Amino acid sequence: MPRSKNAVASRARRKRILKQAKGFYGKRKNVYTVAKNVLEKGLTYSYVGRKLKKRDYRSLWIVRINAAVREEGLTYSEFINKLKVKGIELDRKVLADLAMNNPESFKTLVQSVK
Repeated sequence: MPRSKNAVASRARRKRILKQAKGFYGKRKNVYTVAKNVLEKGLTYSYVGRKLKKRDYRSLWIVRINAAVREEGLTYSEFINKLKVKGIELDRKVLADLAMNNPESFKTLVQSVK
């Protein structure tokens, strides 16, 4: 019995990889084995990058909140603690946005917490 190679599926697989590698430089875009390796590494980097982005934004929000709160005479940790004690459940993203774009309302929030 002859060996079945299933050319349709393997061609589709190669085509999918090469389509994803579109825009890469040199052999990376048109040689299947090179494209497959580079694409795998790139997808790994993008996965890790999505996780790192969350960390970076959280630290940015903390820096912005800290800067705005220090103008009012508090530290970041004191402010977050007082928010928790008062039962105000605003996340850091919203607090940072208030501090940057709406400083008057942020000041009233800080005064209510003091």
